Amino acid sequence: MASTRAVPDLTGYLNHAGHVLETQLHAALAEIGLTTRMQCVLGHALEAERTQIQLAELSYLDKTTMVVTVDALEKAGYAERKPSATDRRARIVSVTEAGAKLAREGQAIVDRVHRETLAALTADQQGPFVAALETLVDGHLATPVEAQPVRRGRQRAG
Repeated sequence: MASTRAVPDLTGYLNHAGHVLETQLHAALAEIGLTTRMQCVLGHALEAERTQIQLAELSYLDKTTMVVTVDALEKAGYAERKPSATDRRARIVSVTEAGAKLAREGQAIVDRVHRETLAALTADQQGPFVAALETLVDGHLATPVEAQPVRRGRQRAG
């Protein structure tokens, strides 16, 4: 028996839209040799002097993924790790001139993909749609819930 929904499937809609938008961004950025992660890290690193840990938090990346991303940026000559002037244990991710140029190109691509996505809505729908998303992200959906893994009950030996 199928369950009857009392409200729209927001999780399904948001997951699907996010997935498709991410694949579109990934394909568009790949044309200039960037991944969405690389673009995100470069953009945040250009905004201010930040450590790998700070960049990982801003980019929603775990520690391992962050290290791999910065390794790739370093290998390509787009970023370099430098010691922090205030904390000798911390490493700052510094964007090179080539990395800054590529990040600007990448941001233009991201803006284009976002503009094309919004263009699928009428001009009257675009503002309220973005405002509603911002309200959710800044409010009710601002912080993930810390969920405990589901544990299976112990089974008795028969």
